[in-house]
Amino acid sequence: MSPRTDQWARRRRELLGFATAGLLAYAVDLALFMYLRGPAGLGPLTAKALAFLAGCTVAYVGNAHGTYRDTRVRGPRPYAVFFAVNLAGAAVQLLCLAVSHYGLGLTSQRADTVSGAVVGMALATGVRFWGTRTLVFRNGGRVGPWTG
Repeated sequence: MSPRTDQWARRRRELLGFATAGLLAYAVDLALFMYLRGPAGLGPLTAKALAFLAGCTVAYVGNAHGTYRDTRVRGPRPYAVFFAVNLAGAAVQLLCLAVSHYGLGLTSQRADTVSGAVVGMALATGVRFWGTRTLVFRNGGRVGPWTG
């Protein structure tokens, strides 16, 4: 296997692992939010905060023990940095929604869904991926964003 082919294989594994951990975290976030908001009877902000925390934890564990299991953790408090990266991603999603809804006047439910859950989620995933691999996990020999 050539070095270039090996590099592409590592990229694909990293992206697939990150996406898998993220999808599982999203499912936990959504299911827990629906339970806390419904049968548990919590308010929307409390339910979302607890669901977000659970989703972040699932994503961290999935990335730490799956995607980035062969890399070392950067810094003494990797979960705190991971949580901050995920908060930044959430802020990107909210910013997309706010710009679309309040700035551009696109106020329909469809427009809110597209701006927050599609465009915002895509941009937030990019932020989370960059932050996770750059600020939380790293390969000791990695020089650039895709080398190592």
